Amino acid sequence: MADQKDRYGDKIHDKEKVIEDQWAREHDAELLAKLREKTGTTFVCPKCGRGLVEKTHHKVKVMACPDNHGAWLGESVLEAILKR
Repeated sequence: MADQKDRYGDKIHDKEKVIEDQWAREHDAELLAKLREKTGTTFVCPKCGRGLVEKTHHKVKVMACPDNHGAWLGESVLEAILKR
């Protein structure tokens, strides 16, 4: 009988953990949604805060600051440049 009681206690503990994990997942999703709304889908220059624009240099597309503070490359673009 004591063994059954322990299993039920484990089940209750497991259910509480699932509920807590579900709450944390939903809370994280809400926070991510708020961040996406705040920042939008565009990337911004860390120096001036202006939105990056897509530019093409030597057949390579980069995201660049309109005030020429820098350019950012995706991983695939960087690999293509390194292969050249």
